[in-house]
Amino acid sequence: MHSFLALAAVALSSITAVSAVGSAHVVNQCSEDVSVWSVGGEVSGPWRLKANGGSYSEEFSRDPVTGGRALKVTIPADGLWTGAPQTNFAYNLDSSRVWYDLSDVFGDPFKGHKLVVASDNGGCAPIVWENGVPPAGSQVKVCSSTDDLVFTLCA
Repeated sequence: MHSFLALAAVALSSITAVSAVGSAHVVNQCSEDVSVWSVGGEVSGPWRLKANGGSYSEEFSRDPVTGGRALKVTIPADGLWTGAPQTNFAYNLDSSRVWYDLSDVFGDPFKGHKLVVASDNGGCAPIVWENGVPPAGSQVKVCSSTDDLVFTLCA
């Protein structure tokens, strides 16, 4: 009986370790405040991130309607609703992996400023926009779902 309980405890800890998921972070190092919305089947936010260090984070989750989520960043406080240029850090949780990319819609709000999406431990392929403008080619990357991804504005 005692060995069964020990085995059950080890099995449970293994399941817990495998089911742990990372988080998506947005860090604002720019000199002006920005707004972030979390968008999937529903819209959450906005969260206003203060200049020079404001941040937002959410645990990776799979949206039941769209599958993925997009963290939409605008400079105006109401930018999502006014058609302001936005930069979108999107992710899709797929079991043990998370797929992620970066894109702009309605313009390039951070043109002239470096944008970086990177894992907190350096283990995932980064996305780097040196001048705040999308480079040619695909930006889609994949990483372990247990890693945290950090999107830094004005890196």
